[in-house]
Amino acid sequence: MKIIVIGAGIGGTSAGIALQRLGHEVVVYDRMRENRPVGAALSLWSNGVKVLNWLGVGAEVAALGGAMDHMAYRDGPTGEELCRFSLAPIEQQTGQRAYPVARADLQALLMDRLGAERIRLGMQLVGISEDGTTVTATFADGTVDTADMLIGADGARSFTRDYVTGPDAPPIERTYSGYTNYNGLVPIDTRIGPADQWTTYVAEGKRAAVMPVADGRFYFWFDIPGPAGTDGDPLDALRDAFGHWAPGTQALLDAIDAERSLNRVEIWDIDPFDTWTRGRVAILGDAAHNTAPDIGQGACSALEDAFALGIAVATDTVSVEDTLRRYAASRVERAGELVLRARARGAETHGYDPAVTEAWYRSLHGTDGSGILRGIVGNITGSPINLGVGVL
Repeated sequence: MKIIVIGAGIGGTSAGIALQRLGHEVVVYDRMRENRPVGAALSLWSNGVKVLNWLGVGAEVAALGGAMDHMAYRDGPTGEELCRFSLAPIEQQTGQRAYPVARADLQALLMDRLGAERIRLGMQLVGISEDGTTVTATFADGTVDTADMLIGADGARSFTRDYVTGPDAPPIERTYSGYTNYNGLVPIDTRIGPADQWTTYVAEGKRAAVMPVADGRFYFWFDIPGPAGTDGDPLDALRDAFGHWAPGTQALLDAIDAERSLNRVEIWDIDPFDTWTRGRVAILGDAAHNTAPDIGQGACSALEDAFALGIAVATDTVSVEDTLRRYAASRVERAGELVLRARARGAETHGYDPAVTEAWYRSLHGTDGSGILRGIVGNITGSPINLGVGVL
């Protein structure tokens, strides 16, 4: 079977590898002209890592991952450590260590494993049509390709999603999460936090955090609540928002090379919806469930999609249309639930209700982390990659 995948991001390339490993002919198209992903890095919790293990790239992903052994919260202005605890229980309960990884490194790995000859960059999808036995994709340069199945992994502003939901469906609503995220990579500096620790400074509805990734780097991010559409120099915005915070945060600000690694991303998500397929076309990843990063499950959820799609294609034989409906039915509820969990978490931590956020800050003082760990594991437990086992 020939399968067209639209989008060479984490979801599209992982789906492509899964389908290729099943013996299908896969061609991936993406409008980007080079590997320049949005966002510097991502959190791969055990559910995402397990999918990558299943795809045969587990050792390479482990080499890309940072040694994140502990988690700590600190007060933003004072730097006082509120709590610190081991992340080992997550590995013990779920059967897999978590890895923060640089997004470009992971995407390059997946593109390489899929094969450069199967990826067409600089190709913007402008049309999809079906005739009952095949699906045809048309691109802006006039290129036309026909296949047995088309998978749209083309992001939050997905063209494929518009085709799947149809012209008469109500629009899929994007919801502003209420804050802007600034992220990038800096050399590890223990003045900011230990090299083996996820360190987060919190106060005033804002966050500044670092996670270790490979090659002696911290992935950093800052969250600043505020209206959408505000522009200006990103580093100036960070210094205005965090200039009065603790020395560790100042060391992080001083380490940023804005020309090399500083991204500004307004955080939006998409209200959950259940129309993921139309005929021989289906969507996955951000096209199906664009999720705020507040629980670190965006990329993991896309990887779960790739796993579920691969299983459906490998095991269902009635028709392409039936296979895709079964794939979607296995994913819609869980993916939508993760969107809503991330939305609720963002509301709790970003000061939209000051009393709620202050209560969260108080809960961090002296905690042994058991409640936080339960929340992280709870996001993982329902993953299809766990085959119903949950946690041990």
